Amino acid sequence: MLDNIDFSRRMTDIEYRLETHEVRGELASLQHRMKEQKLPVIVLFEGWDSSGKGSMIANMIQTLDPRFFKVYNTKEPTPEEQRYPFLWRHWCRIPERGKMAIFDESWYPEVSRARIEQDLPVEEAYSRMDSINTFERQLSQDGYLIIKFFLHISAKEQSKRHAKLMGNKNTKWRVTERDKFRNKHYKTYYRMYDEMLEKTNTVFAPWHIISAMERRSAMNEIYQIIVDSIRRALDEKKVIIPSEYQVHPFRLIKQPKLADIPLYRRIEDDTYHTTLKKEHRKLSKLHNIIYRERIPIIIAYEGWDAAGKGGNIKRLTSALDPRGYEVVPIASPTPIEKAHHYLWRFWQNLPKDGHVTVFDRTWYGRVMVERLEGFCTEDEWKRAYQELNEFEYELQKWGAILIKFWLHIDSDEQLRRFTERQNTPEKQWKITEEDWRNREKWDLYETAVNDMIRLTSTEYAPWTIIESQDKKFGRIKAIQTLNDAIEAHI
Repeated sequence: MLDNIDFSRRMTDIEYRLETHEVRGELASLQHRMKEQKLPVIVLFEGWDSSGKGSMIANMIQTLDPRFFKVYNTKEPTPEEQRYPFLWRHWCRIPERGKMAIFDESWYPEVSRARIEQDLPVEEAYSRMDSINTFERQLSQDGYLIIKFFLHISAKEQSKRHAKLMGNKNTKWRVTERDKFRNKHYKTYYRMYDEMLEKTNTVFAPWHIISAMERRSAMNEIYQIIVDSIRRALDEKKVIIPSEYQVHPFRLIKQPKLADIPLYRRIEDDTYHTTLKKEHRKLSKLHNIIYRERIPIIIAYEGWDAAGKGGNIKRLTSALDPRGYEVVPIASPTPIEKAHHYLWRFWQNLPKDGHVTVFDRTWYGRVMVERLEGFCTEDEWKRAYQELNEFEYELQKWGAILIKFWLHIDSDEQLRRFTERQNTPEKQWKITEEDWRNREKWDLYETAVNDMIRLTSTEYAPWTIIESQDKKFGRIKAIQTLNDAIEAHI
């Protein structure tokens, strides 16, 4: 892709002022339309050292209302950031709807320069590029506009700019030994950049390669592309992903329907207490191992209202070191969460490696309550099965142990527990009008749950159905399932 760039383009100051005057004004106007129509925009500036990324961004933001954009200067991940999945810190920075995020370098150095400077294996680089394409496709389908620039200069021009900086005592600090190394090995970096651009150039997030040999012509082209892209996104309002970019289905494990699961299993009190102590001791020892080995664990709890999630979580976590786990209760999304991609809040709450996060309700709300209550469109919840499998696949690639529990009871048992809560003063806070309304939709929810289990029970993240008609039996099964998963992993 880099071979086809014309380095000869030049503009005079007069030409630049004439051509950019109108487009700069339109960009300011489009920013207000973005806010009104809640269009989130991500602009990436990648390219060679000394290609002018910083000055291009500085020029561009002079036109914008500073209340509605943020600039990120992305450096190499810190030791703390390295304890999370590759894309974690980038997911955390996506803008809310109606705002713009501008990246002075983004996720791309971690699949390009890292191959040379950090000995990133080719297979891992390709895997990360696949993850990036998935990440950008998910954002695009959710309404995000992604504009990607690669600023291109020749090796000779880069060397010339380095020499000019080093010739001034006030700017020579800006040219590091690493910059010199990159210029010396320009051809090696060229091949690596070209391959990266080729593999991540998609219809929903195409690359715009800009000749940055001359600043004015480069800036003018950048303005034109940004304005054209935002105007088109505001007018079209929907991204169509061609069939060649649709991902292949994940391999699924066959699961029974909820109606076919027997709920007669019970455990006697003596056996329960003895087994609970035994499994707690085992889990406590395993927690030390996963901390030492820096293995992250994510436990996702879903289930019927009154199925016993709270008590199950309490018994499971009581064997864990409180410094090494967190329980994240998931309620209705806040306004700031609604302003982002629905997975954003879950990426924010992932554990560091060696730690445990328990989600009380999860990302599966997209295909249950949001599906049934009309909080998302039919296209959105149908698309979500693939997105959820992709999300969990990223966690698996990171090295996480992912456990998914569905706590199952029958309708009669739920009614019994609801009535008990209603009639017991100290338990009345557990029962709400919404619980009763949801109960009226039992059959609809059962259909949605069966779809969820059938379509997201992958080889790397299968569902475990916990028979919770007897809460004590369900607690033991959950802890044993977790222990077995950890032992299998280590």
